[in-house]
Order: sequence, then C-alpha cells, then structure tokens
Amino acid sequence: MLNEFWATASTTYKVLVFSAMGLIAAGIVLNLVGNNTGNRGLALASLAVIGLGLVLHIAGIVVRGQTIRKNLKR
Repeated sequence: MLNEFWATASTTYKVLVFSAMGLIAAGIVLNLVGNNTGNRGLALASLAVIGLGLVLHIAGIVVRGQTIRKNLKR
C-alpha cells in the first residue's frame, strides 16, 4: 500500500496535489514577471498565490496522513 500510494490515492488528495503544484508554479511565474518588469504589485500578489499553494500542499499532507493512518488501523 505505501509503495503504491498514488495508484490508490483518493481523488481529493490528487486534486489537492495538482492544485498546489499549479498555484506554486503560477506564483513563481508571476513573481518572475513582476520582478523583471518592475511591477511591484504583481510581485507581491504572487507571494499570496505561492502561499495559497503551500496551504493546499499542507492540506494534501493532512489528507494523506489520515488515509494512511486509517489503512494501518485495519
């Protein structure tokens, strides 16, 4: 089970992981664009996008931990 977690992972976990990766990637791109164009507002807004991605990443870790804990109890 632990070696093949992705194959048996819940849809919730997969959505959280891909959403987190997408938001972090979008935040990095926005940060690069904002800093290279001198747009300070865009650069600061990108930090919020990255932060939201990190929050989703933590939520994914919690969901994964709960699933593993539930499966180990059985």
